[in-house]
Amino acid sequence: MTGSDSAVRGAAAAPDAVKILIAGGFGVGKTTMVGSVSEIAPLRTEEPLTMAGLDVDDLDGIEEKQATTVALDFGRITISDDLVLYLFGTPGQQRFWFMWNDLALGALGAVVLVDVRRPESSFAAIDFFERRAIPFVIGVNGFHGEHPYTPEEIRDALALPAGTPVLLCDARKRGSSREVLVALLDRLIATSARDDTVFRSAPRLDAGPPLEGLEGDGSHLAV
Repeated sequence: MTGSDSAVRGAAAAPDAVKILIAGGFGVGKTTMVGSVSEIAPLRTEEPLTMAGLDVDDLDGIEEKQATTVALDFGRITISDDLVLYLFGTPGQQRFWFMWNDLALGALGAVVLVDVRRPESSFAAIDFFERRAIPFVIGVNGFHGEHPYTPEEIRDALALPAGTPVLLCDARKRGSSREVLVALLDRLIATSARDDTVFRSAPRLDAGPPLEGLEGDGSHLAV
């Protein structure tokens, strides 16, 4: 066997790599989810919250939060022998939203995490992926293990299309986070089959304005 033959065979055996975004508003649990499900030590770009940000960051409902992601989170999870997911957690604060456009390049899908105590914090993320036709699922992160609302009630509150999966989850738990990712993969496969597209084809990113063009906390996007 020649060296080139070996390289071809090795490439054929390599698993498919799929880029997934973990998105949502400030303090909804994105860093926690990436860390809980990643099979490698996650890359984090967290910095402590300081007094300088008191007039900028809305900590209503998340007063215990002490650090924030200023760039991205990164992790990896192997779903099967032929499929590996690379997870990119987005920053949640509005002043870092300009990074979302770069992080979305090549992403096939997204998980939008929602904190039902502050659902308005995730409207901008939902709008971002809808405008770019990037498939997503909703993960309702149960803080303190509580889920006071049903998926149907949450779907109505967020004005989601009927086909958008809404899953109750606990971002602290690996199994729960993995179930959300598997649900996203199921949606990607179904979308690919319906549209007769290749699963690994990246979606277009020119379908809407950059996220930093959105004003306020995104609550005006509610229907």
